[in-house]
Amino acid sequence: MKIIQILTTIAYGDAVSNDAVALADTLQRAGYETGIYAENIDPRLPEELAGKTDSLPSLKGEDIIIYHLSTGSPLNYQIAEYPCRKLMIYHNITPFSYFEAYSYDAWKLCRSGQEGMRFLADKVDYCLADSEYNKADLIKAGYSCPIDVLPILIPFADYEKEPDVAVIKKYSDDRYVNILFTGRIASNKKQEDVIRAFALYRKLYNPRARLFLVGSYNGMERYCSRLKKYVRELQLENSVYFTGHISFAEILAYYRTADVFLCMSEHEGFCVPLIEAMYFGVPVIACDSSAIGGTLNGAGVLLKEKNYLETAGMIQYMTTHPAFRESVVKKQYERLQDLEHDKIEKQFLDYLDAFIRRRNFS
Repeated sequence: MKIIQILTTIAYGDAVSNDAVALADTLQRAGYETGIYAENIDPRLPEELAGKTDSLPSLKGEDIIIYHLSTGSPLNYQIAEYPCRKLMIYHNITPFSYFEAYSYDAWKLCRSGQEGMRFLADKVDYCLADSEYNKADLIKAGYSCPIDVLPILIPFADYEKEPDVAVIKKYSDDRYVNILFTGRIASNKKQEDVIRAFALYRKLYNPRARLFLVGSYNGMERYCSRLKKYVRELQLENSVYFTGHISFAEILAYYRTADVFLCMSEHEGFCVPLIEAMYFGVPVIACDSSAIGGTLNGAGVLLKEKNYLETAGMIQYMTTHPAFRESVVKKQYERLQDLEHDKIEKQFLDYLDAFIRRRNFS
């Protein structure tokens, strides 16, 4: 029996791609014949990591495709044609309306992705959703197959790699408060709201503060330009930093220098950066939207509405009350225990085994 993972794009540092790689390692160690195949493969990745979808091995009825759905692609329709069992991992698709003013390509991909997701509603045998939010999305789209929730499998050991020394040296131990948000520069993530809350915090409480917006803006140049214009209007050019695409070592360094992780995103299917911040002991302040509340699950500070003045005040309280900060970080570490690699890996294998047995006994 083969268990083949398929995704539209396998990219360097992408959360969906990292999930597929981690699951491939799990499947190999469990003794399954497996592999990863994608339409698009990042050239920076090792050649042996993944093959092109047009080189898929022949599949039979007993084999299983694990399809990662996160965007628009012809694969959303081709998957239905394979003569084997189909397990879909649903990472959610950003509503296309977020991109209408900024990127036709992103708008088209997300619109196509949502259409493809609805097309597959009666064509897959089983679904794993990253979050309860994603599960509800599938049910709303008409999926009636069994659906279980499985958080993204995160290889936490990677976070123990060496951070970039230059970044740490430049932004540590100078009595500045470092506020961080990591994630692709994209309109659904609402970096403008992070900037607005930061501007109020800096104006009302602490002018010795910096904001780091860590993430690529490739394909979102128009949105990024708007953000930079907003920063200039607020006269924050020397306080807000857009890193663009950077190395993993640099990302680790920004987490290690951060005092607060601020997330005001309006659409997330899971939001791995929240978990990364918790891992590094950075207290999280986040607005309650989409899957964010479920991912935190009682950890961090979850703001029920987008109030910039309240957010600025919370940053001030977090950075000036050590006992409160310590209590928040402690709760975050407790949440991390639910997401330990071995626990999620075992849950995945248990779900997979139950799926296999359902076929065997049918």
